[in-house]
Amino acid sequence: MKTAFVFPGQGAQYIGMGKEFYDNFNVAKNVFDMADKELEMKISDVCFNGPIEELSLTEITQPAILTTSYAILKVLQEKGLKADVTAGLSLGEYNALLYSGSLNFSDAVKLVKKRGKYMQEAVPEGRGKMAALIGMSIEDVNKLICDLSNDGVIEAANYNCPGQIVISGEKYVIEKAVELAKEYGAKKAVLLPVSAPFHSSLLKPAGEKLKGDLENITIKKPNIDLISNVTADVIKEEDIKKLLVKQVYNSVYWEQSIEKMLNDGVTNFIEIGPGKSLSAFIKKTAKKHKINIDIQNIERVSDLEKLSIK
Repeated sequence: MKTAFVFPGQGAQYIGMGKEFYDNFNVAKNVFDMADKELEMKISDVCFNGPIEELSLTEITQPAILTTSYAILKVLQEKGLKADVTAGLSLGEYNALLYSGSLNFSDAVKLVKKRGKYMQEAVPEGRGKMAALIGMSIEDVNKLICDLSNDGVIEAANYNCPGQIVISGEKYVIEKAVELAKEYGAKKAVLLPVSAPFHSSLLKPAGEKLKGDLENITIKKPNIDLISNVTADVIKEEDIKKLLVKQVYNSVYWEQSIEKMLNDGVTNFIEIGPGKSLSAFIKKTAKKHKINIDIQNIERVSDLEKLSIK
């Protein structure tokens, strides 16, 4: 049985995340302390105490989630847990890079803060929007996008799991797509409470800014298989920087990434970090392919007691 460590992206944040680990494990406390030092701010205080308005700012959210997930990962490593493959949803891919040894935490936490800032600044407030389409096939979503593409920017942002695809683009086009979605087979279409049209071509300027920062970062060869969001395949060392740039404005192929892992014999998944959204996505993808899997989520200290590698 192969095991995968998977890491959540933006949107999983909540006040209090990581505090139990900070209070109970020195290795986790050290991670938060290092983040505070590297960012020259008390990111730990924002994670533990809020306010939610600050925690929800993209340039705060991203290093906050990265730090929380990495602190929990270090506890699992201290306990001797290992994985055969790793991946992360969008921002979560940086945690996968940390686990694979490709990136060091000092560089990563500063990099994702800049990433969040660039993503927030790329599109003026109110111009962009995202929406989740529930119950639609990829083909039907593509048809909806094609039919509305002359009205403005509308693109598939996240292929989360069977029957859940997120679209992103200009506000009025996304709102129109939500109104029309049921005519194209959607059971439900919901506008998302996000501040920018993430994973759309509108964020290409943010990717270009990140490219400049990545030039000064040392990337090492991954020591285990790491699945890229952009390609849904094992990432090569020489492609990492290029794919991290592209990831900012490219679709996130999460369902396809999970399919790749399932096809490679992964049947045990451990979601590390705040929230349980990845576990839900993985269950639906595995169910589609009629593959039995084990999924465990580690976001609280009590979850460690239930943890098992079979």
